[in-house]
Amino acid sequence: MSVSLPRVLLALGILGAAGAARADSPAPVKIMLKDHRFTPEVIHLPPGQPAILEVTNADTTADEFEMRQLALEKVIAPGTTGRVRLRPMAPGRYQFVGEYNEATAHGTIIVDVAAAASP
Repeated sequence: MSVSLPRVLLALGILGAAGAARADSPAPVKIMLKDHRFTPEVIHLPPGQPAILEVTNADTTADEFEMRQLALEKVIAPGTTGRVRLRPMAPGRYQFVGEYNEATAHGTIIVDVAAAASP
């Protein structure tokens, strides 16, 4: 079976575009849930840019990462890591909780211009 040069170039172009899209993805912000508490409790993000939160549940029970202001929920099983993708947000304060342990599992994302200046 022979493959034409245009098809090979098309395939390489598609693979290259997929690689470029991944390269543009933001680095994940790591959050640890342990003893029903999030670390860090306060996260600073720049406005107008997407973000990925990588939440690791080090507890022995599941919990649900929830941001009510953004209508986001993600159940994270014990001993696993879940990824939460955030769309670009306007400046402000956004609360997050571990819904099953809200008394202790809570935090804040602060979206501000100062975070954009941080490396």
